[in-house]
Amino acid sequence: MGVSDWIRSWPVYRQLTGADRLGRGDAAASPRSRERQPRTVEADHVASSVCPYCAVGCSQKVYVGKDETAEHGERVLQIEGNPDSPVSRGRLCPKGSASKQLVTGEHREDRVLYRPAYGTEWQELDLETAMDMVADRVLEARRKGWQETDAEGRKLRRTQGIASLGGATLDNEENYLIKKLFTALGAIQIENQARI
Repeated sequence: MGVSDWIRSWPVYRQLTGADRLGRGDAAASPRSRERQPRTVEADHVASSVCPYCAVGCSQKVYVGKDETAEHGERVLQIEGNPDSPVSRGRLCPKGSASKQLVTGEHREDRVLYRPAYGTEWQELDLETAMDMVADRVLEARRKGWQETDAEGRKLRRTQGIASLGGATLDNEENYLIKKLFTALGAIQIENQARI
């Protein structure tokens, strides 16, 4: 590339000599940027979602495309704010804008580590086995702590064997569902860290 070619490729030269005097269009575009396409072009469909980070409930558009190498044959291509949302009007905070890494990040765990009682080593378990173990333990704790009536025969129908402490990283919908779940199980100690 000669000096004259280099000068002609310079954005300021293109801005001063071309029709784009303000440098907002073609003058500002490099050859590399002209060749690029948005990641959303390859998307097969768009799913609606809600940002998982706080209780604001910013709406997101999740662009999904086919990928034969992925576990379910699809992969997330891009996550953007949803302009139709009355809550966020298409805007996302820095954490919400980076929420794609929650799904696609290399650091995401896809196995469960379990250390049995009195064990010294961790064991890898599949997710289904781990979920069954959690469900069995919840039901056992509920059964052991169940109080049908008090000393005077009044109905209590509760358990003191289970408690819940929610966190501010959950959104309103998740906290609502957790409250309903633990209430249905008969738990009475239900609290949220965001209230304390």
